[in-house]
Amino acid sequence: MKVSVALLILLLAAACTGSQGMSFRSSRGKCCSKEKFHSRKIPEFRIQGYQYTPPTCTHRAVLVKLLRGSVCVDPEEGWFQEYLRKQKKPDSTST
Repeated sequence: MKVSVALLILLLAAACTGSQGMSFRSSRGKCCSKEKFHSRKIPEFRIQGYQYTPPTCTHRAVLVKLLRGSVCVDPEEGWFQEYLRKQKKPDSTST
């Protein structure tokens, strides 16, 4: 009896969040709100890595990992595009 009541509650909760399910999942992922975007150039030496936000997020962004956390960046920013070009160039000092 207890199991069936718990199962009923779970099913009702799933039905209530049906239309909100997508936004619920994306909020659990790493998404950026427009207000949280970092607008200034980040020096290359500070960048530890980066990751594009999932396509389920409202705003297309890149999470740039820094030594102390991460910031949201517009992937179309000129300085970020230049950073990507430099990352893709083969290292001329290697043999």
